[in-house]
This record gives sequence, structure tokens and C-alpha cells, in this order.
Amino acid sequence: MSTQIVILAAGMGSRLGRTLPKPLTELSDGRSIMQQQFDNIHHAFGPQANVTIVVGYKSEHIIEAFPSAQFVFNEEYDQTNTSKSLMRALQASAPGGVLWMNGDVVFDPAALVRAAKVVARDQSFVSINTEKVSDEEVKYTTDAEGYIKELSKTVKGGLGEAVGINYIARKDKAVLLRQLRRVADQDYFERGIELAIEQDKLRIEPVDISDLYAVEIDFAEDLERANLFV
Repeated sequence: MSTQIVILAAGMGSRLGRTLPKPLTELSDGRSIMQQQFDNIHHAFGPQANVTIVVGYKSEHIIEAFPSAQFVFNEEYDQTNTSKSLMRALQASAPGGVLWMNGDVVFDPAALVRAAKVVARDQSFVSINTEKVSDEEVKYTTDAEGYIKELSKTVKGGLGEAVGINYIARKDKAVLLRQLRRVADQDYFERGIELAIEQDKLRIEPVDISDLYAVEIDFAEDLERANLFV
């Protein structure tokens, strides 16, 4: 079975101030954010990679731009956060692990090449960057064995930031899905992961991509920074 890959793209992305869904924002090389992601996916997993996009806000524009993808709809995109978009994607997925990414991240193609090696081991992971720890970003700590212990924006003494590229293994998917169903509508998916670690002893490996670029696009200055790399 080919690797199942999900892009979370249901949100309104209002902070960037664009009329189209944020993943369709054009980069300086002429590609959209999502096209850059698709190119990276094909580079790491081949042209036949199975990609599902979770859509909501102005979904018709994304569907038109990427007609070969599969789609899952989050009709409550204006009332829910990424926890419920990922929940819908996992519910719709086939048996096996799922790699997913936020639809607003511009990242180095090598990030998925590195991720593919961990996917091949079917080990759940979160890609991280240890170069900076910003208050507004999702931060993490690790336990004595080096696995993720805490994962949220409110973590104190974070070792680095999560960059929005993650994988849940076949054996762990049901546990994460159960926790995603339980969390609040406005929670990020990281809350489901954190509860699964705390309550179900889920083991999530941090995959360090600090030497590679990965820029989450929230504001115009983020877009300017991403354009320095593409």
C-alpha cells in the first residue's frame, strides 16, 4: 500500500488577508504553497502518492486546482480547528499509517525524504526545529527516552518547535482518533497527540529538520521569508 498523505487546508487563514484559501497563495517562483507541497510529496514518495486534502473554506478553488487529489470536507471549518479536520481525515483513511501536514507550510523537499525513512519503520513522529522557540508556536519537550512528552503552544521550557509535518503509525491511529474525537472543537490536533501520550502512553519520535527550511505562513512577513528559499 502506498503511503497515505493528508494536507489540512480547511481553515479561512484570515490573518494573511487573502481572498482565496491560504494554501493557494502564490510564491515567488509562481507555484502556490500547496503546489510546492505536492512537488515535495512527489519528490519523496513518487508521482502516485495517495494525497487527501481536507477542505472547507472556499473548497471549490482547491478542488479545481488539484483535481487528482481525494477530498474530505470539514463543513464546520469556521467553528472548528485542526483537531477536527485531522479527525475527519483519519476517519476516512484506509488501514495503515497516515502522514499529514498543515496546508500553510513551505518546506524543504528534503524534509519529506527524511520523514519517509521514519514512515518506512511505521514509527509515529512529529517533525521539529530546535533553532528557535517562539511564544506563538507549538513547542515540545521530551521524556527520558527521547520521545515527545509535551506538545502545545503553552509548553514551558520547550526544546524547539513543531513544524507541521507529522505521522501516525498503523498501530497508533485508533488511539489518536479517539482522542481527537474527545478534544474541544477549537483545539489544535497537537492536543489530541498530547492526550494520547499522557493517557495512552503513545510514543511519538521527534524528527529533527532544524538544518532544513520550514516556514508556516500566517502573516505577510512569513511569506516574504518563505520566498527567500523557493
